[in-house]
Amino acid sequence: MAAILSGDRLRFLLGRFKDRLWVKPLVVCLLSIVAAFIAKLVDGTTLAQHVPEIAAESVETLLSIMAGSMLVIATFSVASMVSAYASAASTATPRSFTLVVGDDASQNALSTFVGAFIFSVVALVAVKNNYFEAAGLFILFVLTVCVFGMVIFTFVRWVDRIARLGRMGSTIEKVEKAATAALKRRRNAPTLRGVKLTSEPHGRTVVATSVGYVQHIDIAAIQAWAEENDVRVIVAALPGTFAAPGRALAYISGLSREQGLEQKQEDFDDTRVVRSFHIGPDRLFDDDPRFGLVVLSEIAGRALSPAVNDPGTAIGVIGTLLRLLVLWGEPAVEQDEQAPSYDRVEVPEISVRDMFDDAFTAIARDGAGMVEVAVRLQKALHALALVGDPALRAAAEYHGRLALKRAKAALAMEEDYTAVRDVAMFSETGSQRNY
Repeated sequence: MAAILSGDRLRFLLGRFKDRLWVKPLVVCLLSIVAAFIAKLVDGTTLAQHVPEIAAESVETLLSIMAGSMLVIATFSVASMVSAYASAASTATPRSFTLVVGDDASQNALSTFVGAFIFSVVALVAVKNNYFEAAGLFILFVLTVCVFGMVIFTFVRWVDRIARLGRMGSTIEKVEKAATAALKRRRNAPTLRGVKLTSEPHGRTVVATSVGYVQHIDIAAIQAWAEENDVRVIVAALPGTFAAPGRALAYISGLSREQGLEQKQEDFDDTRVVRSFHIGPDRLFDDDPRFGLVVLSEIAGRALSPAVNDPGTAIGVIGTLLRLLVLWGEPAVEQDEQAPSYDRVEVPEISVRDMFDDAFTAIARDGAGMVEVAVRLQKALHALALVGDPALRAAAEYHGRLALKRAKAALAMEEDYTAVRDVAMFSETGSQRNY
């Protein structure tokens, strides 16, 4: 049970609830019903002697106004949010939809409007049936005024937010934020707090039983199973890997390899290991740092298509990718640099070359014929080569040479190619020139 309720597992499950648009409104509706009856608690106390008398008609009027307007505003907000979702999917990429849906400001606004409607209806019914006495009626009046003020403040703030929600800049910002969180989490735990894989995976194969993407790995559950069976488990499919029946998720090996012996492979019941790999139809940002890079690359690729022809957006995405990869090259947080927590689980690290492939291949291909994009890409790769990390430098130089070849094939004018080639000199000579 401790493994099932590990911190990473709990974070993953809570993240899935955050993506559901109905969760917050439901919670606020329940709180609204409770708030409507809180006023009854003060009836029968001496508070009635110290507060002014409130006419029931005035409270009924406020509640009626709120009940009549909140449902309309809630309907309007849903329509605006749906429009913003459609805009994000059509102008950026459909893969950003979950981030736009998970916008806290929009969910909070919808929750406030629906909650205010429920509060006003419940309170109005109670008032009309003379449920409250003088003290309770005063407290209900105060609550009603507070809810009314909160609705006005939320509406004004939400109108400002909905004007940006679904726009290209806002979508890119959300993708960068999600990718940053995933990169930091994986940078500080490159092996998911397991043991670094140092050899080729081997042993009894644990295969997937369904089709989809690995969204989360419960390393704590795998560790518990490995301890019970006195084996080691080698993870073969990191989050983001496409799985299908027969695809290896992990390998089970004995503990006596260092003695030149191989523990006899028994017919282990590896069902718990398979269940530790949460497989779903879509890739998620939480535990898959590469997915954020893929989505940003898709946004740039769409901007570079002949139908859109927006090189400025692609150049902006290149800058975003540069920030993310520089972040990846920074040292891990000191308090997270500790001994592995799960010593029976071996986990491979993310390949920096794969991250560069996700980030820059599509941009280099689609932007090869645009000199401004090709030059900006070479400048970003040069900056990454100067970060100081050997893996980043090697990947940056490789992609610099690759992008230069694509530019040579796509650029018709010699002057344009010369401009790109001059900036790409770092990939051939390791030049420390500043561009």
